Amino acid sequence: MLAAGTLYVRAARRRGWPPGRTTAFLAGLATILGVTCSPLAFYDTTFFWVRAVQTVTLLMITPLLLALGAPIRLLLDTVEAPWLRRHGRGPLARALTFPPVVTVVLVAPVLVLYLTPLYDLTLRSPLVDGLVRLVLVGAGFTYFWTRLGLDPTPREDPHLVSVWIAFAEVIFDGALGLVLWLGPLLAPAHYAAAHPGWGPDPRTDQVIGAGVLWIGGDVAGLPFVVALFVRWARDDERRAKQLDVQLDEAPPTGLWWENDPALAERFKRR
Repeated sequence: MLAAGTLYVRAARRRGWPPGRTTAFLAGLATILGVTCSPLAFYDTTFFWVRAVQTVTLLMITPLLLALGAPIRLLLDTVEAPWLRRHGRGPLARALTFPPVVTVVLVAPVLVLYLTPLYDLTLRSPLVDGLVRLVLVGAGFTYFWTRLGLDPTPREDPHLVSVWIAFAEVIFDGALGLVLWLGPLLAPAHYAAAHPGWGPDPRTDQVIGAGVLWIGGDVAGLPFVVALFVRWARDDERRAKQLDVQLDEAPPTGLWWENDPALAERFKRR
């Protein structure tokens, strides 16, 4: 985290980067340290709810802050990356960032983590645990990177698509929360042996963790929805200004919708 933060700050100073983006990126790195190298992390193999907090943070909060820092744009402005520029908008990149694919990338890691034996393995293997955390951050960043559009992306989809994906993520959060709340205990033998003698019992612990994943995931996604609508409004305002300039330069002929770029193709005369 120190190396990533140092490289980002050096590049930002060299390019005259907006302070808000630098703050967001550094805050994203700080959240990683907060859930993996803090007193909270000391209990990540003791209580289920602590792991749930880590999951929500690494999947939703950390990637959003990192994406708000626009690190890919900064990288392209700072380093010559011909391979990335050449393949960044190629067919493979466009296929991998297709909205349904991005939705699966966001949702699948959590479902696999909690609905397969992988969760129990993360409690016993630090290596697997670390890899899972990297996957969570990577999946979340892919989602917010393609949806926010602050960085160059292989494809440009309507903002409404991002809104529908956000609602789909809310549905999956609720379904997973219900399964963990009403379903069997995860890793019961591990948590029975690791219980310190204080705090919630394993069943209550899992119910709390299910609530964190359900409600916490939805609350953590609210800033993204707000940022999405703000960007949507700004894009509409920018397109309106561009249209006004075009109409001023060339007086319109015909019906008004035939001069609107967003409607001309749809309602053109046959």
